[in-house]
Amino acid sequence: MTETYTALARKWRPRAFAELIGQEHVRRALVNALETGRVHHAFLFTGTRGVGKTTIARILAKCLNCETGVTPTPCGQCASCREIDAGRFVDLIEVDAASRTKVDDTRELLDNVQYSPTRGRYKVYLIDEVHMLSTHSFNALLKTLEEPPPHVKFLLATTDPQKLPVTVLSRCLQFNLKRIPLTQIAAHLRAILEKEGIEFEPPGLALVAQAADGSMRDGLSLLDQLIAFGGGRAGEAEARAMLGTIARDHVLQLAERLATADPAELLHHARSLEEWAPDYAQVLDELASLLARIALKQVVKDFDGDDLYPPELLERLAAAIPPEDVQLYYQTAIVGRRDLALAPDPRTGFEMTLLRMVAFRPQSGADAPPLAAPRAAAPRAVAAAGMQQPSPRSASAPSPTAASSLGAAPPSPPATLSPAVQDWAAIIAALELTGAARQLAVHCALIGREGALVRLALDPRSKVMRTAAIEEKLAQALGRYYGEPVRLEIVAVAPQAETPAQADQRASQEEAESARRAFESDPGVQGFRERFGATPLPETIRPLK
Repeated sequence: MTETYTALARKWRPRAFAELIGQEHVRRALVNALETGRVHHAFLFTGTRGVGKTTIARILAKCLNCETGVTPTPCGQCASCREIDAGRFVDLIEVDAASRTKVDDTRELLDNVQYSPTRGRYKVYLIDEVHMLSTHSFNALLKTLEEPPPHVKFLLATTDPQKLPVTVLSRCLQFNLKRIPLTQIAAHLRAILEKEGIEFEPPGLALVAQAADGSMRDGLSLLDQLIAFGGGRAGEAEARAMLGTIARDHVLQLAERLATADPAELLHHARSLEEWAPDYAQVLDELASLLARIALKQVVKDFDGDDLYPPELLERLAAAIPPEDVQLYYQTAIVGRRDLALAPDPRTGFEMTLLRMVAFRPQSGADAPPLAAPRAAAPRAVAAAGMQQPSPRSASAPSPTAASSLGAAPPSPPATLSPAVQDWAAIIAALELTGAARQLAVHCALIGREGALVRLALDPRSKVMRTAAIEEKLAQALGRYYGEPVRLEIVAVAPQAETPAQADQRASQEEAESARRAFESDPGVQGFRERFGATPLPETIRPLK
């Protein structure tokens, strides 16, 4: 008779705290509690599937009932330890709450709480997926959970703690188990295959660990599937075929074509993937993952890469793609991945995502067009919304008699604005903006333009007027002005140059001060002061427009 095969997830299930992968924060707390004899009567283990909730509960049950005494290191050899490992220890009552949700089931379970353990030191109730219990079942459990007999311990496990009543949560010590990092899953899979004597390729294990999505049990189940699929080996090609992902070379070729930013070549290679019937969402995921590694290599020179992408490959791509392009490509990839379901079909959405990457790619200084001059030259740079052009009459100096009759002397010409302010103010004048979008523009200073990217510095005191809708309206107006779509980047920092609003405020203050001086020196005003003792009110003096 052939021996029954034991799945890797069961065969290599941890049987002691020392064998746990990850979850150091839980292990440390439980070990300290066992060593000091301060073991709570109720524990709640939460976390996603396959991270060790039930495993930790069973190890804790062994620690409490090992025949050598309560210890954080059970012997694993005594009858109690062997029976708990085999799942037939009479004083470890495992309950699947998903199949026993009725209040009658809970009452039947709790009726036996008062009786002493049959063989062990403690009677341990392990209730899995406890959030599936009904409201009446929770009410029946509450009293026992709050004041259980000294020989009873409750170990609760759930993937959805939000569904548990707060009255239950307050009676338990809660431990949130973390998702296991990809590197730890891959290392554990490698160690298991080495002990099993099974041939493997590290990139294949990296793909399995990535597909496990933080769950060690899922990783071991996928590894079992990969070994069966690969005829007794765990290779990269077999892993990609099993998981439905395209070959790594295709992703690398996409990255290389992004480095040259040739839309024709990029589109040609994207369409060549059709014969592999790929999941385009996964292709974008892998491309974004590669771009993230390239960005890390550009920032952290000693970044070692991983089994999928070695450091020499990342170094070559990091030198070929500028850092700002890498960031744009990454952001476009993840946004395109999100919007793939909205595309007419996945292939079209994938191709449009790639084309967006190169279409909005920042141009270098040699390729970038110069800052365009305004299409219609304004007679005077408009510094703020609603500022009127001066008429010839107001621009010329009137006679003192006329000035006296109007109550104020004409203002002196405003100070000349700097070229940067003049350029940005002239651009604003040509944008035909109104309302809040214009107010945002005049409180900014132009930092510069690089291809499709326009950078503005916003006076931090005016950041309250900044909203996504207003920024979008300003970006659209700039796109119409430059004749191509633009990306707007606004940084809330003190501008190095005056904003049009600041220039207008300064010019207005200078005009007002000039008007006050002219008014004070007017002969008519001086006559009124000498003959009638008149006192002018400076705040009422306004320059002529």
